[in-house]
Amino acid sequence: MGWLADETGLERRQANYVPLTPLSHLRRAANVFADNTAVIYGAHRVTYAQYHARCTRLASALVKMDVKPGDVVATLIPNLPAQAEAHFGVPACGAILNTINTRLDADTVAYIFDHGAAKVIMADTQFLELAEAAVDRMEGPAPRIIECPDAHAGFPASGRYPVYEDLLAGGDPDFAWILPEDEWESLSLNYTSGTTGRPKGVVYHHRGAYLMTMGTVVSWRMVLHPVFMAIVPLFHCNGWNHTWMMPLVGGTLVCCRDITAEAVYNAIHYEGVTHFGGAPIVLNMIVNAPDEDRRTFDHRVEVFTAGAPPAPATLNKIEQLGFNVTQVYGLTETYGHVTECLWRKDWDAQPANEKAAIKARQGVAFPMMEDITVMDAEMAQIPMDSAAQGEIMIRGNSVMKGYLKNPKATEEAFAGGYFHSGDIAVQHPDGYIQIADRAKDIIISGGENISSVEVEGVLMAHPDVNLAAVVAKPDDKWGEVPCAFIELKPGTHPSEADLIAFSRQTLAGFKAPKAVVFQELPKTSTGKIQKFELRKAAKDLD
Repeated sequence: MGWLADETGLERRQANYVPLTPLSHLRRAANVFADNTAVIYGAHRVTYAQYHARCTRLASALVKMDVKPGDVVATLIPNLPAQAEAHFGVPACGAILNTINTRLDADTVAYIFDHGAAKVIMADTQFLELAEAAVDRMEGPAPRIIECPDAHAGFPASGRYPVYEDLLAGGDPDFAWILPEDEWESLSLNYTSGTTGRPKGVVYHHRGAYLMTMGTVVSWRMVLHPVFMAIVPLFHCNGWNHTWMMPLVGGTLVCCRDITAEAVYNAIHYEGVTHFGGAPIVLNMIVNAPDEDRRTFDHRVEVFTAGAPPAPATLNKIEQLGFNVTQVYGLTETYGHVTECLWRKDWDAQPANEKAAIKARQGVAFPMMEDITVMDAEMAQIPMDSAAQGEIMIRGNSVMKGYLKNPKATEEAFAGGYFHSGDIAVQHPDGYIQIADRAKDIIISGGENISSVEVEGVLMAHPDVNLAAVVAKPDDKWGEVPCAFIELKPGTHPSEADLIAFSRQTLAGFKAPKAVVFQELPKTSTGKIQKFELRKAAKDLD
């Protein structure tokens, strides 16, 4: 057995084992980066020492409101300092953070309040009426409301509830943080979109979030003191965990209430933003920004994009503007991104359009993940031939604990020892994964599978197309056929026939759309196109 057979005296101790938690990053940063700028929002600029003190006061104030370890504190706040501070202050008192999508309807928010048993709700003044309407619809005990005004954006306090800054003023700056005794303890609660029923509550643990921050630093090639702009909503996978990550590298968090091309360009130009994450719609917005919204900058900006495979044409255009885009992939259930299109030097010599096509791949596992691959229905590895399709399966530390109060859905999601993503993909000979479609978005026409992603990529290459979404349209002969919904660039007027003919230059005839509808596309708050709405519309077409 060797000398390690006797491990007497080698047990875990306080000196050599500390449960992993992202809260440790801010505790360290308060000392190591005390005078560095931590958070920026307009005139609000705080150092790490001040940031830590504000989060500490929040934790203390919540305890004074009788919030106990294991209680849920919810938020309805855009990407603002109070939302960032909640990411540390709420778990620092042992509570669980529940950031809620500000674009949900009152009935769904009421369900989330009830299902998660929120004890306190921190609500931005703009969303105060939503919070109140949701509370009125609740079946269980109502949470106490803390109002978070934003006078900078034209939302002064209503006077109806205790105000966030007053709450902080009453908190103890010397409050001792309540850190997890077990890194498996729950850290946050995030709800899925719920487009096919009630949203499911996804529970994160401290260990997964800590390792997500570590893995992201490696994959994003971060050095000390990045300037990060919060574009991904902090209610979406906790902003891919980037707010918890910033203190690790002494970074500056630039908050952004409303995501516009002008706001992004201004932040890069005036604040020196070096990194941000966003959906492909954000890349599109930057590429198509009018000249008056653009600003100059002389450094390369690193971008993580996810949510849907970006069109190669969009990737090609944005990189010419000074952005380096890395395609990543993940789900609410995986804390955000867990695969990346890790760039290889031998791809540098490829033509620009080929490089853009490669960058649209979802790639390989992040460092903190154990195994991510593509399997068939029997959970066997599919051939890595760029053609065979299967489901993306995920195993690793940054996978949720499970769905709150839903053991059946949890068991189904984890069947066979992997998390089942529901995303259909191919795998290339080098192991890189590339999404073909969500299982529900595959179009089956006359027995042939058509990837809506492939058709969208072709349509997005048309010079007049701003956004494209393709869904199945019922068809008497073929069962279903592709139907394209197109959002055009201003001042352009291509016809349905023009776009169908354009797609046929690249696609096989059966893959080309049989109908084209011109309209603004419905989107979620994170920029994802709401295909379920388009599927309904396609059914109503003649």
